[in-house]
Amino acid sequence: MKLLFIGAGKMATALGKAIVTGGLLAKENIVAADILEAARTAFTNTTGIRTVPDAAPEVASADFIILAVKPQVAANVVASLPKIGKDTLVLSICAGIPLAKLCGWFGSKKIIRVMPNTPLMVGQGASAFATAEDVSAEEADFARRLLSSAGKAWPVPEEMLDAVTALSGSGPAYIFAMAEAMAEAGVAAGLPADLSLELTLQTITGSAEMMSRRIDTPEHLRQAVTSPNGTTYAALQVMQSAGFGKIVCDAIIAAKKRSEELGK
Repeated sequence: MKLLFIGAGKMATALGKAIVTGGLLAKENIVAADILEAARTAFTNTTGIRTVPDAAPEVASADFIILAVKPQVAANVVASLPKIGKDTLVLSICAGIPLAKLCGWFGSKKIIRVMPNTPLMVGQGASAFATAEDVSAEEADFARRLLSSAGKAWPVPEEMLDAVTALSGSGPAYIFAMAEAMAEAGVAAGLPADLSLELTLQTITGSAEMMSRRIDTPEHLRQAVTSPNGTTYAALQVMQSAGFGKIVCDAIIAAKKRSEELGK
C-alpha cells in the first residue's frame, strides 16, 4: 500500500512517525508533500519518510491519502490535484470540513473524516472518525489501526463529530488552562514557580493515569480524595459555588455550536 500525506505539519509528522514506528507501513511506501521546505525538513528528520514539494505527481500511485492541511486552504489544495483513483481511500484530518464537502471535492465517497487532537503528537491522541458510504469495513478498520498507532480511536456517526470536536478536539486547551491556573495559584500560595508547575503537571498526569486504569469512576475517585470538612472539601466548595461544572458544560456546548457554524 502506498500512502501519501498532503501536508507535512505537526499532526502529519506525528502520524507518520507512529505509522513507521508501529510497523503499520514501511517508510519506503510513504511520501509526504508540503509547499514549505521547513515543514518537509522537519517531517523527514522526525520520520525518515521522503518528502516532495508538490503532491500532484504522487496522487496516481497513492492507494491511501491523508489530507492534513489547514481547513481554510483545503478546498484550493484539493482542486489543484489530479482526479484520484476510484479505489483510493482518503482520510481527512482537516477540522470542521464535513464528509459531503470532501466527497464533492474529491469526486469520491471513499472518504473518512477524522477529529484528532494534539496529544497525537506524543502518541496519546484521542481521535474519532466517520466514514462516507463507500468505505468498506476493512478500510475503516485500517483507519482505526492507523489512528490508534498514535493514541486511541473510535468510529462514530458524523453527526457526533461536532461534539467530539468540542470535548476532545478542543479539550487539551481546557486542561492546559486548568494547569496554568493551578500553577499560578501555587505561586500565590507561596510555592516557587518551577516547583508549582512540576507539582501541577505530575498531579494531572497521575490523576489521568488513575482514571485511565479504571481504578474507579471520576466521581468516586473525587469522593475518595474528599474528606468531610477537609482541605479538598474546602476547595471543592469554592469550585461548586462558582458553578465550576456548569462553566465546563457551557464551554463545551459553546465549542460545539461554533464547530457546527464552521462546518456550514
